[in-house]
Parts: sequence; C-alpha cells; structure tokens
Amino acid sequence: MENSSAAATGKQAKKEAKKAAKLAKKQKRRRTGWRRLLPTWRMVLGGVLLIVLLVSGALVTGYLLVSIPPPNDAAAAQTNVYLYADGTQIARDGEINRENITLGQVPKETQHAVLAAEDRDFYNESAVDPQAMARAGWNMVTGGERQSGSTITQQYVKNYYLSQDQTVTRKAKEFFIALKLDNEVSKNDILQGYLNTSYFGRNAYGIQSAAHAYYDKDVSKLTPAEGAYLAALVNSPNAYDTRAHPENKDRAVARWNYVLDGMVKEGWLSKSDRAGLKFPEPHRVKPPRNMSGERGYLVEAVKNYLINNKIIDERRLAAGGFRITTTFQPKKQKAMRDAVNDQLMAKLDKKNRKVDKYVRAGGASVDPKTGKVVAMYGGIGYTKQYTNSATRRDYQVGSTFKPFLFTAAIQHKSTTQDGRPIRANTIYDGTNKREVVSNGQGTGYAPANEDQRSYGKIPVSTAMDKSVNSVFAQMGVDVGPKKVKETAVDLGVPETVPNFTPDGSIALGVTTASTLDMAEAYATLANHGKHGHYSLVQKATRGGEVVNLPGHDPKQAVSRAAADSTTATLRSVVQGGTGTEAQSAGRPAAGKTGTAEEDKAAWFAGYTPDLATVISVMGQNPKTAVQEPLYGAGGQPRVNGGGYPAQIWGAYTKKALEGRPVKDFDLDTAGNGKLPGTQAPSSSPTTEAPSDEPSDEPSETQKPTDEPSSPQPPTSQPPSTPGPSIPEIGGVDGGDPGGDPGGNDGGATGDGSPSGDPGGGPGT
Repeated sequence: MENSSAAATGKQAKKEAKKAAKLAKKQKRRRTGWRRLLPTWRMVLGGVLLIVLLVSGALVTGYLLVSIPPPNDAAAAQTNVYLYADGTQIARDGEINRENITLGQVPKETQHAVLAAEDRDFYNESAVDPQAMARAGWNMVTGGERQSGSTITQQYVKNYYLSQDQTVTRKAKEFFIALKLDNEVSKNDILQGYLNTSYFGRNAYGIQSAAHAYYDKDVSKLTPAEGAYLAALVNSPNAYDTRAHPENKDRAVARWNYVLDGMVKEGWLSKSDRAGLKFPEPHRVKPPRNMSGERGYLVEAVKNYLINNKIIDERRLAAGGFRITTTFQPKKQKAMRDAVNDQLMAKLDKKNRKVDKYVRAGGASVDPKTGKVVAMYGGIGYTKQYTNSATRRDYQVGSTFKPFLFTAAIQHKSTTQDGRPIRANTIYDGTNKREVVSNGQGTGYAPANEDQRSYGKIPVSTAMDKSVNSVFAQMGVDVGPKKVKETAVDLGVPETVPNFTPDGSIALGVTTASTLDMAEAYATLANHGKHGHYSLVQKATRGGEVVNLPGHDPKQAVSRAAADSTTATLRSVVQGGTGTEAQSAGRPAAGKTGTAEEDKAAWFAGYTPDLATVISVMGQNPKTAVQEPLYGAGGQPRVNGGGYPAQIWGAYTKKALEGRPVKDFDLDTAGNGKLPGTQAPSSSPTTEAPSDEPSDEPSETQKPTDEPSSPQPPTSQPPSTPGPSIPEIGGVDGGDPGGDPGGNDGGATGDGSPSGDPGGGPGT
C-alpha cells in the first residue's frame, strides 16, 4: 500500500517537474524590451499570404470586371485648335491620315524591324510586363520621367481602345484589357492592329500612311532599310524626322542602327545584308494645305515646345482635343512678316539671279520681362519651305556669339595672359592672324579677321564694334572655353545645341543654335542677366482639363554687372560699329552682327529694353537642301549681318513697338563697360602705348585686301595631345582660321591646350 502510494506521488512529482520546466522554457523564450516590437516568422508568413490573396483577388476581380471596349475612334478624330495671344484662331489640325491593311501586305523585314524596335519577345512573352509597368507607374505618381513600360499588346490597347492620357486608371485598364486580348486574339492580329494604329509623325497613323508620308510608296514596296527607319520613328516621331529636324540626324541614324542590329541579333537579318544597307533619307514633308503661310510654322513650333518640354506627350497631342492659346501677338507677327518682305524678299530677283532662290529668312522676338515669344518668322510659307528657319539648328551663329565671351569674362572676373582684368577698355592685339597664346606658349591657332585687316592695339569695345576675330579668339582662351560655354548656357543657349564644344573654336561662333535660341539668350542680357523659362504657350485646355504649364520664374543667371557691361558694348556696335542699320528702329538699341562661313548665313541679334529679337538670313538649295553661299544675293556683293538682317531688325522693332514710350537702358556696369552715349572708339591702332601695356607686341598693321588669303601654317607646333575637332561646317566671316583652335579651358591660370583641326571662325 505504501509502495503504491509512493509510486503515485513520484509520478505526480515528475509530471509537475515537467510542467515547471516547460513553463520556464516558455518564459525564457518570451521576448522582452525592443524585441517585442518585431514580428514573428509566423506573423510575416501570414502577412505575405494575406497580401498574395488580396493581390490575386484584385487581379481576378479586375479581369472579370474589365471588358474589351469598342474601338476609340472618336478620340483619334478630334482636332487641336491653336490661337493667337488675343484669342483669334491661327489654325486647326487633327485630320486623321490612316489606311488599314492586313499583316500580309507588310513585308516580313518591316514586321521584324518593328519588333526589333519595340518588343523583340512579342511572340514568346505575356501580354504585359509587370516590372516595366511598375516602373512607369511609379514615375507617373512621383512626377518622374514618363515611360511607356508597355509591350506591343499594351501599346495597341492604348492606341485602339483607350486614350493617350497618362493616368494610373488608364494604365490599369490597359493592363486587364491586354490580358484579355492576349487570350482571345492571335498574336498576328494584335501585331496587325498595332501597325495600323501606331503614330509615325507627319500626321500619319498606321504603317501604310507612314510609307506614303515618308517614301511616297505602298507599304509592300518598302525596302528593309526604309522599314527599319519607320520602325525607329515609333519611339519618337518628332525627334527622328530628319527632314523636320535635320540637326537630329545623328540621333535618328543611331536609332535606325539599333533597329537593324536588333534584327541581326534575333536572326531576322543576315550580317551581310545588314552591312550593305545605307540610311534611307526620307522624302520632303508635304504639309497639309490648311497649314499654308506662316500658320504652319507657328503650329509646328508650338507642338515642339509642348513635346520637348514634356508638357504634353507627343501621342496624346496627336490624338487631339486640345485648345492651345499661344504667346504670338498678331500685330507683331504682321510687323515681322512685313519687315522681311519689304527689306529682303522684295529685293530678290529669282528669275535672273540663281543665288536669290537660295535665300531663307528666320526671326524670333521675345519679351525680356515675361519670357514670352511674341513673334516668329519661319519662311515664305509652310507648304513651300517646310523647315522652320526660326527653330532649325544647322547654321553657324557667327559673331553673334562673341558678346557671350565678354559676359563670361566679367562674370568670372577673367584676366588676360599677363594678368590684366578684362573690361571694355582692356587693350588687346587685333593683328590679323595673330597666333593665340595660352600660358605663354603659342597654340598654332591664328584666325583671320574680315578682309584680312589688322587693327593693332585696340580696346575690347572697338574689337566688338568691328568684330575682330583675333581679339576674341585670344579672349576665349583667356576666359576659358568651358566657362564661356557655361555662361552661354546660363544666358539661355541650350546645352544640347550642335557643335557647342568647349574648345578654342567656341569663341568665333561655330555652334549652330537656332534663331529662337539666340533670341532667348539676348533677352537675358536685356533683362539685366535674369533668365527664366521662355514660353510659346500661355494656356492649354482639353475639355475640362487645364494643362499645367511651367512658370517664367526668372533668376539671376549672370550678374547684373556682367549683363549690363555687355549691353553697353553692344550699344556701341549699333551707334558706330557694324550694326548701324539697326538705328532705323528709332530707339536706344544694343546688338551684334554675325556671318557664317562662306557667307552661308548672316545674323543680327539685338534688343531694346522692351524687346529682344534675332533675325537670320540663310542660304539653302531648294532641291538638295545643301547650304549655299549668299554672295550676290539681292544684288549685294556679300550678305553680312549689318545688311539685310539689321535692316529687317530695325523695321520690325520700329513697327512692333509703335505707340509705346521710348525707353533708354538703365545700366549698372560696375565700371566694367563703356556707358552708352560715349563716343565709339576709333578703329585705328593707338599711337601711344596705354598704361596697361599688353604683354604681347602687335605685329605690323596690314592693309586690307580684296580677297582673303590662303590659310597660313601654324607659327608653332601644337601639343600632341588631341582635342575635340572643329565641326566641318565651321568657318569664318570674311577671313580664314589658319590653324588649330587652342584651349580646352585656358585662361591665365588654366591649363588650356590647343585642340582641333583647322576650322572656322565666323566674324562680323
């Protein structure tokens, strides 16, 4: 009995001991302090499963609820309305150019080119790419750069069933419709629909319309090279049309090569066939008749402004429905048109002078205070001369770039090679073909002055008046080409314009900024160095939607002293330099003339306190589109900036500001510039040495010659280190460069070294 009782007691004790040990172990595992805030693995697993269930449920629900809608033809059929600043109509666009075809009519090479450009895994992948969509959606929500993130199926859904609106709701619908479509329609049918609905530019919807718009042929007759070009266009029709934007040809060719290389990689094109293909330059544009006259130029410029500034997506704009009020003022538009006609076009004789057929003119006018582009001249008529001469970027700006060097010198407190501050009265050596010096050594760069004229020792103000190349070539190295480019960009010249290389060539204007680009930069000088966003649109709506437009938001881009000192020197150019024809405006004015290599372009860039305007006259063969010299145009021996461009500028400015009070410039040069009203400096070399004697003795003054002489060999060998070469279109304005441009950065304390091949230096 006792044994039995003892055994029971022992079992009970063991049971209690196990229970106590279990409880102690549990208490030991219990988290304390900050560890209690962390979820357990069970909680994490449960949360993940819950999210998966919710997402799966949402996908299933979305798939079931969203149905394939009828084709959205109504959205594609809308028009855009463009208005002048006063509300009167400029034009309406949006006539749909589309012809549907079957996939069998499209050559296999063209089909493969489109796949290589847009979706190489189209036949093997799902209808959607969630990763790309998530990235695009995140950018859309956070305001980042817009991306499509779409497969060909998704793009077809957007083109055919939905709209081009960049919204999360539209993207979600696109996702589910694409999934359903992929289950119900064959890949071939989807590709056919995509080819029939994609926008290719030139108002062409679908590959058949694009074939006619770019190559004037049926799609079935497209060559592999032509098909690859049309495929390249889908990504960005506005950017890759080499006729509309000749300055973008390198980008277009690169995209074309990308397409062809993709075809080779996927096995759709042999390497040997690929090697034999040449870039197929598209035919000239045939603008719609309702865009005749100046209206087509204005509409085209506004479209580019909206697209390039990412205000409205290109495909969404093409879909139509927008009401766009521009900044163009009818009175000023008429004033510019009349000025070009009276001062230039009326003096041409196209029947008896072949060169007169080459003449083109461009103009852009900006209100410095508001940044609004108030007038633009693109050519004699959009349906006659398609390329807009106000926005094209393929002609040298010449000496209209020289004021930016002087602005940079004041802005950066630059000095000459011997340490003297660069101001309006700083003495330079204006001897013809004087070799540019960097850090005490010759660079081999010795640009010629116009008509080979030597000026000897002259102040900067006289060099600006007479546009002396030898002075500004040296100043470019003294300031430093990188600083010169930085200042020009601050003033408003886009950093991406062609031939804008920060080397010695930058000083003499080989860059090919547009007339509008230059007008914006000169407007910054007129506004005492303040630069803001420049606009061609003051309001845009679509139904009840009001499009967000960037504000002007001006900021002090360069110091007032730098801008006003430049204005003071440019006043002298108009008062007694190469720009005296601009006095016809009847107002205080500042400006600069410029002429490109071989007289292929002439410029006048100038401003009053109220208006900044740039006028260009260009030479182009109407059949080949090749740039042509303008010697003899209008019966003149040569066309330079002080002739037709300055005369047009004066006539336009006088009429555009008619009825407004005459304002004088309010300048604060801080002692760096010659104030307006003082006598222009003499163009003759000084007989007495100035107090701040330059370190380099000038050569003996040469007499002008009637014909430019041949380039002289460099006086010293440039360093062996190569640098960026001058563009082939670089040239001189009445003189020859004669050597390599020096100075990658330069300056009295810089490490500038010569770089580049013999090239241009535009002058007056």
